[in-house]
Amino acid sequence: MTLLALSSVSVQFGAEPLLTDVSFTVAAGERWGIVGRNGTGKTTLLNLIRGTQPPESGTIHRKPGVRMTMLDQHREFGAATTVWEAAAGGYQDLLALETSVSGETNRLGSLGTAVTQADLDRLDRLQERFHHEGGYAYHARVDAVLQGLGFDAEASRTRSLSELSGGERGRVGLAAQLAAPADLVLLDEPTNHLDLDTIEWLKRHLEESGRAVLVISHDRAFLDDFAGHVLHLSGGSAVPYRGGYSAFATQRAQALLTQQREAEEQRREVARQEEFVRKNIAGQKTLQAQSRRKMLARLPRLSPPPTEDDPMAVRFEAAHRGGDQVLVIQDLGIGIGDKHLVDGFSAVARRGDVIAVVGPNGSGKSTLLSTVLGDRPPTTGQVKIGVGISPAWFRQDHAHLPPDRTLFDCIGDARPTWNRGDIQAHLGRFGFSGDTVKRTTNSLSGGERARVALALITLQGANLLALDEPTNHLDVESIEALEDALENYPGTVLLVSHDRALLRELTTRVWAFVDGGLHDYPGPFVDWEEKVARETEVRAAAKAESERLARAEAKEQSRKATEAKKAAEAPLRSARKTLREAEERVQEAESEVAGLEAALADPTLYDGSPEQSEEAGRLTASLREAREALDQAMGAWMEAGNALEGLESSDPEEI
Repeated sequence: MTLLALSSVSVQFGAEPLLTDVSFTVAAGERWGIVGRNGTGKTTLLNLIRGTQPPESGTIHRKPGVRMTMLDQHREFGAATTVWEAAAGGYQDLLALETSVSGETNRLGSLGTAVTQADLDRLDRLQERFHHEGGYAYHARVDAVLQGLGFDAEASRTRSLSELSGGERGRVGLAAQLAAPADLVLLDEPTNHLDLDTIEWLKRHLEESGRAVLVISHDRAFLDDFAGHVLHLSGGSAVPYRGGYSAFATQRAQALLTQQREAEEQRREVARQEEFVRKNIAGQKTLQAQSRRKMLARLPRLSPPPTEDDPMAVRFEAAHRGGDQVLVIQDLGIGIGDKHLVDGFSAVARRGDVIAVVGPNGSGKSTLLSTVLGDRPPTTGQVKIGVGISPAWFRQDHAHLPPDRTLFDCIGDARPTWNRGDIQAHLGRFGFSGDTVKRTTNSLSGGERARVALALITLQGANLLALDEPTNHLDVESIEALEDALENYPGTVLLVSHDRALLRELTTRVWAFVDGGLHDYPGPFVDWEEKVARETEVRAAAKAESERLARAEAKEQSRKATEAKKAAEAPLRSARKTLREAEERVQEAESEVAGLEAALADPTLYDGSPEQSEEAGRLTASLREAREALDQAMGAWMEAGNALEGLESSDPEEI
């Protein structure tokens, strides 16, 4: 079932075309990744899809009644004041209805005996509507999403939005979109500010939801694991590909190579034909030359692949080699207030190490970098920076950027001996040219600030790089350029990142915040991932086995309890059976007595004949025996009744 279809859609940014002739369809349940350089129109495309921006031309067909929700980068929550209210923002109608039900219930409670049937009917209609619209299920859905994104669902009901950091606000915005009822989910950079475990949860949640998803992301590993289609935006075009990011990259490279070869082959053939025309247009083969000239005039020319601006040309150079032992950490303790983040951590970072620093949000990754670089003191232990080690620090919040300085001045301050051309050339390598170099740092987007920060760090000649989430807000091509630069860097790197592809490609060891502490794992990130996966499988298997044993034990306990109950109730069941049997014997005896009494009451029995007299004597004797049997049966019945009464009045545990 098709939910969305774009046909020949175009849109302009000012006088310049941004998207041209975009066509693709999205079916129910499909998962799309949208990739492309910053500024190619990815967010604009989502705005076109959800209808907040009209196209200049072309058509956008949406399935009638299709429900859409979009996570944008502004994180607005309307009138919500608490985290839970913000996360439940997609259920405004239900929230209002729930308030009405609660208010009506309280009103009727205050009326007491004055409540009328009309009042009760009105409350019943409100409750029925609340139930029909899913009112008794959405709380659980919002709670589950909040918990998956690292929030305490119960505490979120009272926690104020004003207390949240920027990253937490981003996660609340994501929670609101994931919890909202929708058939098509539009997500713009959802993995920013998520840790590795939460990204994995997000992937599973989206897959298990069964909803169609379009996600703008620069996380190559996430797109590889999640996406079944990739839409690539470049030069105004949007080309769909099947598969995840790796499949897209392979297909695109092959397509560009084929396009380049075909265009080159045609160019050579056209040159050969033009040479034939030039030589023969006035000779004996003039007719052939004229024919070929007409053919060339009608021939549609193949274009070579469109050229794109090169990604930022980042390169890290160490001004000097430095010692082999870059960092020596001994019994390090780190705390914030009463909270202990690190306790008794020891490790040695050596020249050439690329160390992944991983862990949940709030575990202390940024604080660790701050402590290692001497920006804050440890609570215990010490960090020694090796001889000749010069560090550079990329802060996640870009706080190291000079405020209210132009980009030109930032580089000029760092390199006072450079002339204008040198400064502009350096900024150009990071994607800033023309008048953009006159912009101030405060006016930049997140991606632009990241590129300026990297441009400054490359000038420091550091042989120790501490990079705290350097890929946030960078497009995929810029991330790959950063990856290449770090791969060729001769120094040591401490890398805090949630980009699995980057970590898998570069890191030689891992410092991981797990189980309430910081641990040093020798070996690359891929080995650590495999180790964690094995441990997770072992824990899952152990949990499953424990649950199986618990179920078996519960079943055995239930069986024993049932048997014990049966055994305990056996005397009671036997007494009841004895009573029933005694009662049946009484009824049989009473019936026999009644029959004999009726027979003896027959007047013909007393007509004086010897036969009748003999019969009367026989019946009298039988009646006497029957009455004796009845008396015995009555005695047994009373005895059985007394015995049962005694058992039934006993303690059930003793029965």
